[in-house]
Amino acid sequence: MKPGDVPKCVEHLAAHPVLGPRYGSAIEYLPTAIRSVLGLDSCVAVIFEEIQGSTTRFLGTGLSVFVSDEFLQEFKTTPRFWLGPELAKRIACGNSPLLSDVAVRDANSTVGLNLLVWHCTIHPADMNRPEVGVHVMAAFAKYHLGFRLREFIVQSDCFEHFVAMQTAGGLYFHQVENYYANFPEITALNFGNEPRHIGMSRDMGLSGGQGASWGGSLFVYYERPQFCFSRSEQRLLLAALDGGTDEELSEELSISLAAVKKEWRMIYDRVAASHPELVPTNAYLEGLTQDRGKQKKQRLLAYLREHPEELRPVSRKLLQQEAARRRSAQGAKVAFDHDN
Repeated sequence: MKPGDVPKCVEHLAAHPVLGPRYGSAIEYLPTAIRSVLGLDSCVAVIFEEIQGSTTRFLGTGLSVFVSDEFLQEFKTTPRFWLGPELAKRIACGNSPLLSDVAVRDANSTVGLNLLVWHCTIHPADMNRPEVGVHVMAAFAKYHLGFRLREFIVQSDCFEHFVAMQTAGGLYFHQVENYYANFPEITALNFGNEPRHIGMSRDMGLSGGQGASWGGSLFVYYERPQFCFSRSEQRLLLAALDGGTDEELSEELSISLAAVKKEWRMIYDRVAASHPELVPTNAYLEGLTQDRGKQKKQRLLAYLREHPEELRPVSRKLLQQEAARRRSAQGAKVAFDHDN
């Protein structure tokens, strides 16, 4: 999502048969709130469109955020509140519960992140279309896999959304018992108008059969980053995953062509230091055709598609400290085993 998309996203949400009335007068806070979080590491904002020939139809938008432990606990505690209007008001009024960029990097490198889905404004009629639901779930996975999550929660927008999240393998958060478990027997007739939370914790996602579900996959497929790319390097790589020449990347990222080429050299040097097989050196490529030389970039991008954690914000210092602790613990275990 870009700043220019905000007006149509707000208009679409205001016209939503469920979310529009739920926001009420709080809708006035939404444009300011969304614009203030775009580009932050604590916010993932996307728009959904359907292309039919030469026509592009706006389907809706998705917003998710990484929040503090205190806000997560407040969100899960009685009395429950509607997340969308509450976030819009707090952010617009300067009381944002979202993590700072530094806090996101630190948590993603250590204890993990709390992920809340702000809202998904797909119209209920479109949510009932299987191809739309598949597209939305795929987009969510694309933008969230690779983060070190501790917990994620979605607040169902409507009954159709509630069913979709159940089908995707989420667990129902029971308010009185204060834990995630199986869904209660709820139908469209008795769904009511109260906040209902669906989600999962990391422990649950990594245990039993939950890892095989869509929700569990958010935890199962996390791996420790190997390269610790800088944010500018990550931005270039994320753009490159969608294709495009260096000239096109330069225009998209609003940086010079020389800066793009410099970033690539830094990326290749960083990768070659630990995984030289991914980016063969110039000496190796000497005498090969130009097409074979281009395989260096293709090989790296193919690896990154399978390892999205490399493209998420991290603290290189904290990851190095964690690696040192692991080596020390392994060394101590080897010494203990030898003594015994």
